[in-house]
Amino acid sequence: MKTADPELMRAINRFTVLDKIRRRGPISRVEISERSQLSTTTVSAITGSLLDDGLILTRHEGDIRNTAARGRPRVMLELNPDAARVVGAKIATNRIVFALTNFCGEVLSKLTIPVRVDRLPIGVISDLVEDGVRRCVVDAGLSLSDIDTVCLGLPGVVEHRTGRVRSSPVFREIDVNFAEEMTSRLNLPTIVESDAHAIALAHHWFGHARDLDDFVVVSLEQTLGLGLLHNGQLFRGAGGLSHNLGDLVLGSVSDQTVRLSEIAGETAIFGEQQLVGHFAEAVRVGRGMAHAQALISADDNPLSATAMRAGEAVGLAVANIVTLFGPPRVIIVGSTLLLGSVFIDSLRQSYARAIPRSIREVAELVFDPSPDEAWAQGAAVVALRELYESPWGTTGPASSL
Repeated sequence: MKTADPELMRAINRFTVLDKIRRRGPISRVEISERSQLSTTTVSAITGSLLDDGLILTRHEGDIRNTAARGRPRVMLELNPDAARVVGAKIATNRIVFALTNFCGEVLSKLTIPVRVDRLPIGVISDLVEDGVRRCVVDAGLSLSDIDTVCLGLPGVVEHRTGRVRSSPVFREIDVNFAEEMTSRLNLPTIVESDAHAIALAHHWFGHARDLDDFVVVSLEQTLGLGLLHNGQLFRGAGGLSHNLGDLVLGSVSDQTVRLSEIAGETAIFGEQQLVGHFAEAVRVGRGMAHAQALISADDNPLSATAMRAGEAVGLAVANIVTLFGPPRVIIVGSTLLLGSVFIDSLRQSYARAIPRSIREVAELVFDPSPDEAWAQGAAVVALRELYESPWGTTGPASSL
């Protein structure tokens, strides 16, 4: 019988212990063992190593069994917030948002650069990202040498393991090795990740999925993304491939496939209105959905019909996802939710019609637009999770990301 790779098992156990301390700390070794199902010997060995590396701290608490008597204090464990610092960023077509966090994922500084990224060559985008990272670091009173790693979240099809962006509305080019480019510029390990994966991890650590290790996030912005967590781990495709939900085929007409993005993508919803006048200006500065919602509120019937059709299509897609994976919660995020009740009600009704009766009560639908800072913080969480899994020495991660 083939046995598990010992190094892999050590990494998994190490991550499990750190994650239990993050989520439940201050926590005792006995409680970690009970919650993780690891032996007390294993937990003691791992926590001893984590203490030596400065990743966790001890806190002594009095005997909680009898507050009136003196008892031997319990040794509780918690994360050391100063153990590492990372920068996460959300790169969208019309803005770049940065968040610098400590080892606990708490934001120490943030920055937004409003800029039409999708009109710029790769070199200029790289300049902007580099300058934004450096400014965010300075704003936190730090230097670049204090940062352990950087994670850049962006829409499109991304290979996490290689750092290659197969396609994205942010870039004119295809197959861009953006991780290599930014690692060279910053002289820091740089991860490139799907923005849908980033916001999924943000909700897992701080949002609507803090109580879950299995859930789905559907992101509805200029592109349509999918984040799926199972047993607390992101599900990725070959090469760490992200999932472009907009490419999902809903049907065919006259031998032509109909994809979700052609009905529920931002461009499809706005239609020809986005090309002229005030609507075009709103789209250029990233206010397209808010402007569309205002028009819908003013009884713009064609736009209302388009929004309803988009909601219906997304509802079908969500029903298919729940049918395949059976998650207890589906968190729907993104600027498209700004369309309001005409979109959301259509989505709910379509979902209710499409979901099989046998699993109708399985999944809870949660709607949250999620501010830009949350997406950037989620990118930072991607970086932190990899640090949690890395072997450490007394000077930091012992291996390059």
